[in-house]
Amino acid sequence: MKRVLIVKVTSLGDIVEALPVVADVQRAFPGVKVDWAADEAFADIVRWNAGVDRVLCAPLRRFKKARRWSDFKAIWASIAELRAERYDAIVDIHGVYKSAIIAFLARGRRRFGYRSQDLGERGAAFAYNGRFGPRPRCDAWHGMRISAGEALGYTVDTPPEFQMRIPRDGTALPAPDAPTALLFHATSKDEKKWPVAHWGELGKALIARGLRIELPWGSDAEHATAREIAALVPGATVLPRLTVSQVAQRIEDCALVVGTDTGFVHLSHALLKPTVMIFVSTDAEHSGVRAPNRSISIGDGHHVPPVQVAIDAVDRIYPARDGGAGAQPPLIFAA
Repeated sequence: MKRVLIVKVTSLGDIVEALPVVADVQRAFPGVKVDWAADEAFADIVRWNAGVDRVLCAPLRRFKKARRWSDFKAIWASIAELRAERYDAIVDIHGVYKSAIIAFLARGRRRFGYRSQDLGERGAAFAYNGRFGPRPRCDAWHGMRISAGEALGYTVDTPPEFQMRIPRDGTALPAPDAPTALLFHATSKDEKKWPVAHWGELGKALIARGLRIELPWGSDAEHATAREIAALVPGATVLPRLTVSQVAQRIEDCALVVGTDTGFVHLSHALLKPTVMIFVSTDAEHSGVRAPNRSISIGDGHHVPPVQVAIDAVDRIYPARDGGAGAQPPLIFAA
């Protein structure tokens, strides 16, 4: 096995949680080169993994909206780059049309993907001549590792290794001069949000534990919410609008991250930060973070977790204790 292509194109959190596949493959096949195909919007996330050789940027948004000559040039250039190497195996751990097209266009004899009944879009099955076994009964992140191992013939029996190295440059904010908690209140869907009043109560509890509070945001609506929370928490700071890289740098500099089911909280877990992930309407068993004494998921996906449950979770992991990233069932506090 000389070169393998992993296909996982979106989103931020899903890509972060899939990155341990790289270390798994390299452990099983010393010296193997691992390339990764991702949407150009998330390519930097993959570049932060020290084990990836080539990051192939798929301009997926341009496929949908291509109108200008520059769009078509970018599309053809990405296809040429994708086909520049021949792969011993192509492993699609995404399982939708866009990832299947990438797997199909790549040069290689063996293309692996999910069974038809396990695909996110069943029509994606056209791209594969090898299939993973039935989806394992475990969380989504460990399941991706198991599926890749089934395709390539190795067993997953080690904790996940994310191998993330965040580049430091002149765009980073000055490092905080006191222990700081980042509160990621924003999420992609309204039903996944935790109430503003809950964030306010949690923020005050964290201040009482000697932490400063910082509130990131990425849109005008999120900025307004951050200001609402800050008004409830004396001394809380609403950060300026940051790039993805700047947010990653800020996570590295902080002492604790608490947030909803969103990509930056998964990134915090991958960067080995004490992390509490709050689930309101989604399934923590399926997509939560977990690591002994370091990462905890709270909520049952049907009720809004009380503030005290979040405070109890923080008290389990902060100050940070010797934990590591061992895979174990998530510690989930129901409402």
